[in-house]
Amino acid sequence: MPVTAALRCANFEERRDRAMALFAEKGFGQVSMRELAAHVGLTAGSLYHHFPSKQDLLFDLIEELYEELLATLDQGRRALARGKPALPGLIAAHWQLHSERPLQFRLAERDFCCLSEAQQARLGELRHDYETGLLQLVAPKARHGGEVLAAAGHVLGSLLNQLPGVLQARGVPELQGVGLMESLVAGGIERALV
Repeated sequence: MPVTAALRCANFEERRDRAMALFAEKGFGQVSMRELAAHVGLTAGSLYHHFPSKQDLLFDLIEELYEELLATLDQGRRALARGKPALPGLIAAHWQLHSERPLQFRLAERDFCCLSEAQQARLGELRHDYETGLLQLVAPKARHGGEVLAAAGHVLGSLLNQLPGVLQARGVPELQGVGLMESLVAGGIERALV
């Protein structure tokens, strides 16, 4: 019986998840390609068929996270289209994303420096687009510009990406966590940017 494309895709996703878990547990630099291949149930040659290096796999995992972060901006756009503030939808989307992908957040934070300069530059572009989009949604009338605004975007993105993990690790229920995040972020934006 031939293996279907859907089954191959599911197997590949499962193997990616296992690789991500190994990177998160041991640290990217501590995992050899041979160990990685054995952990995901492939030969090293088969793993090289999918990814030329473990660095390329790490890049793929982190790039996917940044693409998902960019997609969270749609929550804010939909809220604005309905005449509502963007921040609550953005916070809820970040909370959910963190619940679904905590290991990718860990890798993005801890192992970004293990990537090549070109890979870091690509992720830097994605992060810039994400942070710029955040600011346009939550502080469209920001009184600052230039580097001050860019720094504010970076801080805002960092808060939205780190607070869910901190609160979830402390056992804060979602409803309380989302409310706390909204208070912290909204207060900071109002005082600093508008």
